[in-house]
Amino acid sequence: MRRASLFIGCLLLLAACAGLTIGREFPAPTRETIRNGATTKADLVRLFGEPIEVGIDDGDTTWTWLYVARSTDKELTKQLTVRFRNDGVVKSHSYSSNFPEDMRTLR
Repeated sequence: MRRASLFIGCLLLLAACAGLTIGREFPAPTRETIRNGATTKADLVRLFGEPIEVGIDDGDTTWTWLYVARSTDKELTKQLTVRFRNDGVVKSHSYSSNFPEDMRTLR
């Protein structure tokens, strides 16, 4: 996970340049979109596209989607990280964002 954090940190540093975007826009997940113990890797690819990063955290496969949009006056970021069981089903997930629509709905 340390390597993943370093990679994401480097991406965010690169995003500090004005007008830069990193990753692909993806929809914010809802409680119904990703269900631990039920949602599969194929479901996630269908919903969000291919992940920008894959890795291993404490022995579990992880996938990460990241989108950074920087303009001259602000930086918007969102990140979805999913941890899988050995059978490819979601074990846990986390989503964070500072996009205005997410700040309204997830607060």
